[in-house]
Amino acid sequence: MEVLQDTYRIKLQQFEGPFDLLLFFIERDELDIHDIPIAKITNDFLEYIHTMKAMNIELASEFILVASTLMRIKAKLLLPRPILNEEGEEIDPREELVQRLLEYKRYKAVLSELAAMEEVQSQRIQRGYAA
Repeated sequence: MEVLQDTYRIKLQQFEGPFDLLLFFIERDELDIHDIPIAKITNDFLEYIHTMKAMNIELASEFILVASTLMRIKAKLLLPRPILNEEGEEIDPREELVQRLLEYKRYKAVLSELAAMEEVQSQRIQRGYAA
């Protein structure tokens, strides 16, 4: 007697890396990349990681590193003493993350353009050698 099992499967959107996931959250929630609400993004990020764990997917160390970076930034934002640069101006702990995200976004745009160019080139008929 064969027993059929109905299984419920959840399909997670695949992200190429942690910055891809962060950009997804920022774009999904229509957030200003220069004023990221760290607590909300961190919660979304950790929820995604916990979902991956629950599905027995091997976690990549890059995702955990970015999650810890987000928590470190939030801790710095909560400290009563601001961090100052050489000129005595307050340093926003989110700035480094914002710069890295913007750079990642630029790379993704260039890759998308190159993929489109490759697609156009592959549609062209190749000329062979005349015999």
